[in-house]
Amino acid sequence: MTQITATLSSGTEVEMSNGRHTWRADEPVSVGGADTGPNPYELLLGSLAACTCITLALYCRHKKITLKKVTASYEFDRIHAKDCEDCDDDAKGFIDHITSDVQISGDFDDAQRKRLAEVAERCPVHKTLAKGVSFSDNARFG
Repeated sequence: MTQITATLSSGTEVEMSNGRHTWRADEPVSVGGADTGPNPYELLLGSLAACTCITLALYCRHKKITLKKVTASYEFDRIHAKDCEDCDDDAKGFIDHITSDVQISGDFDDAQRKRLAEVAERCPVHKTLAKGVSFSDNARFG
């Protein structure tokens, strides 16, 4: 199990910890924050990008493929459902949409290129986001 604890420090600044590392999130000044760290969506995209890079590195290490460099860039936006070619016909209003740009450098043959593109889309965080998540919410007051 993975666990993160987040505590509101001041304003919109939040300190987070996994017990070994500490980092922060905040909102930009334009929406009332102090911009002391990435906003929550930037952290989400950072998790996805890190997972993509790590998954490709581990795959290449396992298959003994020389990976020179990998860079994963993700962009989040809300788009009109009617503008989404890959969406369900039942989608209405706005949908959350993530666009990827993964650059993989090395000397690969065509089969390796195809497989690496597939691996990039199969990192655990990508699969979790694509499947959706079940929540068990518990708010406590003290």
